Amino acid sequence: MSTPEQNADDIILSLEGVSRYFGNIIALNDITLRLKRGEVHCLLGDNGAGKSTLIKTLAGVYQPSKGTYRVDGKPVHFTSPKDALDLGIATVYQDLALVPLLSVARNFFMGREPQKKLFGLLNVMDLETCATTARDKLAEMGINVRDPHQPIGTMSGGERQCLAIARAIHFGARVLILDEPTAALGVKQSFNVLKLIHKARAKGISVIFITHNVHHAYPIGDSFTLLNRGRSLGTFTKQTISKDEVLDMMAGGAEMQKMIGELEGATI
Repeated sequence: MSTPEQNADDIILSLEGVSRYFGNIIALNDITLRLKRGEVHCLLGDNGAGKSTLIKTLAGVYQPSKGTYRVDGKPVHFTSPKDALDLGIATVYQDLALVPLLSVARNFFMGREPQKKLFGLLNVMDLETCATTARDKLAEMGINVRDPHQPIGTMSGGERQCLAIARAIHFGARVLILDEPTAALGVKQSFNVLKLIHKARAKGISVIFITHNVHHAYPIGDSFTLLNRGRSLGTFTKQTISKDEVLDMMAGGAEMQKMIGELEGATI
């Protein structure tokens, strides 16, 4: 496996020899991944490659069955996603954890709403602060919202994806884990999400971009880890691998998986 040379001080997050078992099922097998500060690291693989299990391990949903998870060089043992969030590791899943009937502002602050005193006695949600902050922070990321009180269900899929990312950045994410953020989007919406990832990197935020789409990953990525059947096929920088080579490796991995399946089902 090819692994880029990296200074330990540059690494914000790493997995060293991590495996994850579910009974007799090996979902991840001896995975090593190192995320540099302020880089976009693309995690590539087809369905069944182990991407979802790896995301949930990084996010604190699952604990490694074997191996070491480090943040800022120190071993961590997350018991819940809150432990990861407390260290600035935010995961944006495909379902985005948004409520369509609530406003843009309410979704931006959901669970962390600013409060104000009503009649000097009662704590209530400060809706205007929610609206102003949400509009301003989204504008900083290139998302112009006319009315922050509008239901989020009126926004496009790309706008909602951008809102979920901007929300994570506003609340202090140092690491963004993005689960197939362009999977269900059209060309223009995907481009807007990729621009937002670029802006996050410019702010010094590290991004793990999980996708099966090489055409989206390669233009924005600094490094690439390819997964197949829970194993790493290697980690490469953009300087050491071309887009066509990434495509070839992914196609080769899928073809090998198909051949193994045919052999396992064959009667000899």
